[in-house]
Amino acid sequence: MASVKDEILEYVVDEYIDEDSDTEINYDTPLISGGIVDSFSMISLKVFLETKYNIQIPDAKATPEAFDSVNNIVELLKEYNVE
Repeated sequence: MASVKDEILEYVVDEYIDEDSDTEINYDTPLISGGIVDSFSMISLKVFLETKYNIQIPDAKATPEAFDSVNNIVELLKEYNVE
């Protein structure tokens, strides 16, 4: 079974990295500050997380810092008992 980190990383790669791109990302890659995920994409990522893990992330918690890497997202999800 895939870990939460792997599921999020796979989603980010599938949704935000072009197939012909040689961009490689890992758990620490800056997603927002690195230009991979923009503000609109961050909303779709939030919706994915809420749907996938059956949680509600308040807008106040859905900050660019919280979504700036897979590791940051996993830390945020721990607040909702997703591990």
